[in-house]
Amino acid sequence: MEVLSFDLEGKLAHFRKYYANNTALSYFIPPRTTMMGVLAGILGLSRDSYYELLASDRLRIGVRALCNLKKSFHRLNLLKVEGDADFRGKKGRVQTPFEVVSAQNIREDMVKYRVYLSAYPDGEEVFQQLKKALMQNERVFATTLGLANLNASISNVQLYGGDEVSVQQVENGPVEVHSAIPSPMVNKLNGRPDKIWLEEELFPLDFVGNYDRELKKMQRLLFSLSELPLPLVISGTYIQLSKAGNVENICFIE
Repeated sequence: MEVLSFDLEGKLAHFRKYYANNTALSYFIPPRTTMMGVLAGILGLSRDSYYELLASDRLRIGVRALCNLKKSFHRLNLLKVEGDADFRGKKGRVQTPFEVVSAQNIREDMVKYRVYLSAYPDGEEVFQQLKKALMQNERVFATTLGLANLNASISNVQLYGGDEVSVQQVENGPVEVHSAIPSPMVNKLNGRPDKIWLEEELFPLDFVGNYDRELKKMQRLLFSLSELPLPLVISGTYIQLSKAGNVENICFIE
């Protein structure tokens, strides 16, 4: 089993919640559907054409925060459009609330995530394409943190294989989990809640099919709002990655 990881970094992020209508709310971490778009951009796949190729039964994706995250609301002056002739600004503008994810110290720090990739047998071909593109720093389209104008960079590409990857099975056991973890795996916190920054939200995972953005699968995830791991008591399977003395316990979003 091989696991590929890379760091995704930018000044600001916005991952629009699927149910947000007139207010642009954001997730703290990129949903799996957003990461599908990031990976498709790396390979140069056309819009909406990759939903089946990168689905959760082919490609495994995990994510963790590498900084202290926070959210803040801002007002965007958008054009007020009520008809075809309003795109020139004749109707004036309307202020729309917009939620932005940033580091706690927005002046000095960057928003930073670590993404993990692995493959099921049906996704091995696309995994090898992503591995080659990332390790050789070959990207077709620019990488962003949600919106097109929120530019991001990719760094620290790592490949784990052989003895560096260990599949662990635990039943009601204590584990420090670094990545987002499906909530059904979590039995309880193994520490003081007031000392842990965490969040739980319902995330979209897959679309129905190519060119059809109807949601097919969703999952409730528990994740840390900082680079510190979550001390949990869990039941299920997780992946332990070890390289140069650094150990990470991760789960894939599926």
